Formats: sequence, C-alpha cells, structure tokens
Amino acid sequence: MKTERIPLVDLNGALVAGPKRDAAVENIGKACHEIGFLIITGHEIPQPVLSSIEGNAREFFSLPHEEKMRSTSVSGFRGYAPAKHDALALSRDIKTPPDLCEFFAANRFDDPEVARQAGLRKGRELFFSPNTWPCRPAGFRTAFEAYYAAMENLANELMRLMALALGLDEYWFDDKIRDHVSNLTINHYPSLNGPTEPDQLRRGEHSDWGSLTILYHDGVAGLQVKSAKGDWKDVPVVPDSFVINLGDLMAAWTNDHWVSTLHRVVIPQSSRGDRLSIAFFHQPAYDARIECIPTCSSLGDPPRHNPTTSGEWIQSMLNKTIY
Repeated sequence: MKTERIPLVDLNGALVAGPKRDAAVENIGKACHEIGFLIITGHEIPQPVLSSIEGNAREFFSLPHEEKMRSTSVSGFRGYAPAKHDALALSRDIKTPPDLCEFFAANRFDDPEVARQAGLRKGRELFFSPNTWPCRPAGFRTAFEAYYAAMENLANELMRLMALALGLDEYWFDDKIRDHVSNLTINHYPSLNGPTEPDQLRRGEHSDWGSLTILYHDGVAGLQVKSAKGDWKDVPVVPDSFVINLGDLMAAWTNDHWVSTLHRVVIPQSSRGDRLSIAFFHQPAYDARIECIPTCSSLGDPPRHNPTTSGEWIQSMLNKTIY
C-alpha cells in the first residue's frame, strides 16, 4: 500500500559506502516509488549559504516594482517575473487565474563557452541567453551563485543515490546531467490584503518537469501534495531540511515506477502573510535522451513513454504555462 506521509531521509553519513548509505538508498527508493516526495536532513549545506540567499532575496523583492522590472528577461522564464505572470496549472491543461507568485530565476549560462558545451545551437539562443542580474542588493548575485553551486553538488549526490536505488551503477546518470540546464528560482508569494479570484492559488496544481527539485522554504505553510486517493496533504515543515520531489522526466526514465506527484501552494487559512521558497529545478542536459532505463522494463512491463529529450520536454512545458 502506498504511503500518504512524506518520508524523512537522513543523509548524514550516506554519501560514502556503508550501512548509512544502504539505509538512505532503500528509503529514497521507497519514497520515490510510493509518493515521489521526501524530506532530507543531514545535507551539509552551510547555514551561511542559506542565510545569505534568503536575506538577499527578501531585500530584492522589497524593491520598488519598477526597479525589479528592470531585471526581466526576454526569455520569460529567467530574470524577474511579477505576480500573475504565469499559471502552472496550464501545464496540466487546467484553466485557472494566474498564480499569485513573483519570482527571480537564473541558470549557469553567463559564460558563452559553458552555454555552447551545454547545447547552445542556432535556434536555441533564447533558451541559453545570459542571465539578467539586478543591480541591487549588492550581494545578490554572489549569494545566488554560491547557493546554485551548493545545489549542483547536492543534486549530483542525490542522483547517484537514486541510481543505486534503481539497481544501476552509481554513476549511471552522470553523463546525462553533466551539462545540465537547471534553473534556480526564488519564489516570493506576496502578502494578500484583498480578495482573490475564484480558484486562484499561489501556485496552481502542477508537476515539476525535470529529474528532481530541491526546495528550501522559510517555514511558512502552504505546500501541498496530491495523494493517490486524490485529496491534498500538507507537506510538514521540518527545520534544517530540504523538500525533494521527482519531476516528469524521472518518471519517464523509470517507466512510472517512480512518480512525479502533483502539488500546489495554497493560501493558509492561518496566515495571508508573505512566503519565500527557493527551488533548484534540476534538468538533465538539453540533448539528453530520456527513455526507459534498463532496470525499469520487462516483457510484461514494456516502456510506456515515447523517447524525448530534456530540451524538447521543457520547451513544450514553458510554451504552455506563460501568460
């Protein structure tokens, strides 16, 4: 029977071979199969890295609207985007009012050589365009890049643990994610002082699109996951932790043996104050071929998804969700 509880997995000691790693691998595999969400502790991300990105983010979102708008990007999915810019439920073909979330997003393609290595070609210039950084606060870019680097390392370790949980070689995913095209997105959900439109949420019902997401948040409630029974469950707030969830490409890779679970961000009844979350959307290399991995199919369980590439999939989702 599948669990409806978000499992807690301790990574302390799990990054080297031994009993703690074996236990973490087993728990990760169970969580990914049953619910597609888990909460990790023992992650070793330094507190100053977390404090710096959160502090700079709050300072950025407190700037005047006109100043934040100077950091918008022609791509529409990086730089600053104001609230009501998009509606993630549209990715599920669910028509809703736009989401009550402003965000700033960036990736690692400021260096043209890095962009070329990751897949920049004619016709892809918009996707691989450089980031649009704000002038203020002064420490924003430094804090952002330090956090991004920490998330890259954590994602690599998680993908290796997941490979082991799938019965693969530890490094099976490495060549498929080496030139990853991951976005780091800081979501700010402004305080709500007036009424909202019917069915309007902070983030509408959606699944994430890539391999996995690493989420840090400020402890304010609102994140919910959809259970196998179809009802919504609150994701518990655990101090000094990250919420991990699988994306659609991981579900496709595993022939749906692992699940990409629907989730949303609601307005808590207890508070209409603001909320901050920081999501590292780990996305395989643009040209990585996503097809059923060797341990997830058999004669009685053939591949269920047509092969695609990471870039094709994310572009199709972006085209559906931006207003």
